[in-house]
Amino acid sequence: MKIVIQRVSKAKVEVENKIVGEIKKGFLVLFGITHKDTKEEADYLVKKLCNLRVFEDENGKMNLGLKDVNGELLIVSQFTLYADCSNGNRPSFTEAAKPDKAIKLYDYFCKECEKNNIKVQKGIFGADMKVSLINDGPVTIIIEK
Repeated sequence: MKIVIQRVSKAKVEVENKIVGEIKKGFLVLFGITHKDTKEEADYLVKKLCNLRVFEDENGKMNLGLKDVNGELLIVSQFTLYADCSNGNRPSFTEAAKPDKAIKLYDYFCKECEKNNIKVQKGIFGADMKVSLINDGPVTIIIEK
């Protein structure tokens, strides 16, 4: 399981020209799942994500978390995080979880984040999504379990 976290001042995801998820200050999270992943990996990443301190305090230090700044999450499923480009020029996605497994873990991950009293917005699993953001910093962090 892998998440790419981008600290944003705002972000949104659109499907068929309709906004399906939108946040202000917080994290845009691109979420990738492999066929080996379980709820245990999701729990680990939820804890890391919801407690990650990368917002600046009054001294300009990255010392504040989402809850400290009333931040929000926009979580977008992205199987391409597990693209294997080692052979040829066309990526292989054999490490990505099949949709029936991935959607269950995606929904579980989002619900567990909500249990941390953080507003969660989502994309639409499997849809052709258009994601836009203003990366604040820029700050981009990758965590894998």
